[in-house]
Amino acid sequence: MGVYNLERLTFLLVDDNRFVLKILQDVLKTLGAGQVITAENGVEAIEFLSAHHGPYGCPVDMIISDLVMAPIDGHLLLKWVRQGKESPNRFMPFIMMSGAADIDNVEKARDGGASEFLAKPFSAQTVCDRVLEVVDFPRQFVATRDYFGPDRHRKNDPKIVQDRRRIDEKNATIIYSSDRVRRPKKDGDVFLFRLPNKLKEKVGGLGMSPPGELPLRHLQAADQHLERKGLEFHDWALGYLATLSSICERALLQSVDQRARHFKNINLLAHELRGQGGTFGYPIITNVGEMLYKMTQAPCPTEDRAVKVIKAHIDTMRTVFRDKITGDGGETGVQLMQDLKKAIRKYTFEEPRAEAAAKAANVARPKAKHGGVERIAAPRPKSGAGD
Repeated sequence: MGVYNLERLTFLLVDDNRFVLKILQDVLKTLGAGQVITAENGVEAIEFLSAHHGPYGCPVDMIISDLVMAPIDGHLLLKWVRQGKESPNRFMPFIMMSGAADIDNVEKARDGGASEFLAKPFSAQTVCDRVLEVVDFPRQFVATRDYFGPDRHRKNDPKIVQDRRRIDEKNATIIYSSDRVRRPKKDGDVFLFRLPNKLKEKVGGLGMSPPGELPLRHLQAADQHLERKGLEFHDWALGYLATLSSICERALLQSVDQRARHFKNINLLAHELRGQGGTFGYPIITNVGEMLYKMTQAPCPTEDRAVKVIKAHIDTMRTVFRDKITGDGGETGVQLMQDLKKAIRKYTFEEPRAEAAAKAANVARPKAKHGGVERIAAPRPKSGAGD
C-alpha cells in the first residue's frame, strides 16, 4: 500500500449551496489537492469546461458535482461531459454527490456514466475513499449505441452474471487511445476503451499495489476542519429553519390548491438539511430532514394539517440546535424523535378521525322544524327524582 500525493490533481467542484461548496473545497485542499476550482451550478461548470475545449486540453482531472441543482442538475451536467461535442474530456472521472442517495438516484447516475457516488452527509474519510477509488480502480469505458461511460459493473459484483448488459469481451473491439472517441453504428457492437491510468501517475502511485492511501495527518486535519465548521453550520441551518417557517406562513395564506410551489421549496430546503447534518455532528438533523424531504415530495397533501406536520419537524430541529444535541442524543434524542412521531400521528391520523367523528355525529342528530326553519333538536333532559 502506497501513500499518494494529490498536489498535482485539479478538481472541479459543482454545488449550488455556497456553504457546502466552500466546506468541500477546504476538505480537498486539506487532503492535499493542488487546485480546487468551484462552480455554483451546472451552467457555470459547462461554461468553464467549454472554455478549455481545444488543443491545450482541460486542466481538470476530476469533477465532483451535486445532483440537485438548477437550472442544470448533476445528471444533465454528467450527460454533457459524456456526450457533449464541446466536452473537453469525455473520459473525465465524475463523482456524483447527493443527500438523495437512494437506489434510484445511484442507478441513474451510474447509467448516465458516473464514476462514483458520494453520499451526503460526507466525512473527510468518505471523500478520500471515493477519490482514491477513482485513482486506484479506474474502470474501462464502454461504448455502445445506447451508452458511453465507465463499465457499470465492478469485477466483484455478484449481479454481473445475471445482468443482460454484461459485456462479452470476445466480441468487443478493444481501443487503447482516447484521441478519437467513437460509438458503434450497429446494435450489439461494443467498443472497450482501456486507457493508461494518468491519475495514478500524477499522485505518484505507479508501481504501487492498490489500494493507496493519503497521509494520516491530512485526514486528521480535514476532520478537525469539519469540526471547527460545525458552529458555522449551526448558524447556516438556523437560517434555513427561519426560511422554512416563513414559507409555512405564506402557504397558509393561500388556498390548498395553490400551495404546491411552497411545498416544492420546502422539499428543496429539507434536502439540503438532510445532506449536511451528519457532516457536522448533527445526525438527528439528517434524520428529521430525511423525514421532511420524503413527506413533501410531489405529489403530497398540502392542507393545513400538512403544514402543521412541517412545523413539527421545524420545531424538532430547532430544539436540536438550541440544546446542542449532537450525535444520536442519547435518551434525549430518542425522546425528541418520539415526540415528533407523536405529533405526526396527531395531525395525520388523530385530528382527521376526530373531525370526521364530530361531523358524523352532527349529521346523525335529529332535526326539528320551527317556524319553517330546520333546527337541531335539543336533547331531552333526563328524568330525575325532582320531575
